[in-house]
Amino acid sequence: MQDSDFLRAARREPVSHTPVWFMRQAGRALPEYRKVRAGIPMLESCTRPDLVTEITLQPVRRYGVDAAVFFSDIMVPLKAIGVDLEIVPDVGPVIANPVRDASGLEQVRPLDPEADLGFVTEAVRQLVGELGATPLIGFGGAPFTVASYLIEGGPSKNHEKTKAMMHGAPELFAALLDRLADLTAGFLKVQIEAGASVVQLFDSWVGALSPRDYQRYVMPHSTKVLDAVAGLGVPRIHFGVGTGELLPLMAAAGADVVGVDWRVPLDEASRRIGPEFAVQGNLDPAVVFAPWPVIEARVREILADGAKTPGHIFNLGHGVLPEMDPDVLTRIVELVHEASAR
Repeated sequence: MQDSDFLRAARREPVSHTPVWFMRQAGRALPEYRKVRAGIPMLESCTRPDLVTEITLQPVRRYGVDAAVFFSDIMVPLKAIGVDLEIVPDVGPVIANPVRDASGLEQVRPLDPEADLGFVTEAVRQLVGELGATPLIGFGGAPFTVASYLIEGGPSKNHEKTKAMMHGAPELFAALLDRLADLTAGFLKVQIEAGASVVQLFDSWVGALSPRDYQRYVMPHSTKVLDAVAGLGVPRIHFGVGTGELLPLMAAAGADVVGVDWRVPLDEASRRIGPEFAVQGNLDPAVVFAPWPVIEARVREILADGAKTPGHIFNLGHGVLPEMDPDVLTRIVELVHEASAR
């Protein structure tokens, strides 16, 4: 496995072809996923190792991607420690008691890996046995993104309450993010110790911040997460949306690979972060709905940009959308492999 093209690209080593996987590849775009998930709430499905194993393997079988990504959710650690939340279909995570003052911090208790996340250990071990030489990507939510749900009470476009706490009650904000950093670090460690061979830290909403605010209020906590797994021998991917201005800081927070959305070309992203980091990305998910000649041209353009970087893992600039045609994603994987063959 350590000689897989995926892990070699993450380490900025020569590869036989550009490896490819898709964020949210295990999910609603697949009819086989909808079938096995029918009637099962999202967070419950994440606690059933046999179901997690099947869902994680589905896109590997169908698409022929170079890595599997653990089927879970960034809210799983919060649910595991007893936070009252649910994932509402077509809405997202909804928090029953949002964190608005110091008393709300008590919801975020320390994680007991064995007692709280035994189902994660079991599922990862099952998957590693099934996957063989195919790497498994573990993941967790970055402190800012998880905090935004806890503070807002659910998804938010403008993050008003989150930013109000960040600026108006910075000590409370820092205390919350510090607890969440420990929680996510523990979640990632459980996955790595059970056999995950790479991890990705999702900071999906951090693009809402300026570089100054990111560096002052958020970066230390993301660094704490990434530092906590630095000595475990797995590459660390750091990803956010709308983060073109934050890329150098996100790299410096402790990444080995920096995820890039579609707004910045890969070669320009690599120039901004420097040669010590591989890049991941960055096909605009909307392009997948275009005619095939358009998709093909854009994939080839991204591969050309990626060839100018120290290491490139092909991906979308964000996640797979439920309406995407799985057959088109399969064609993209085949094209990436064929066009990038060394």
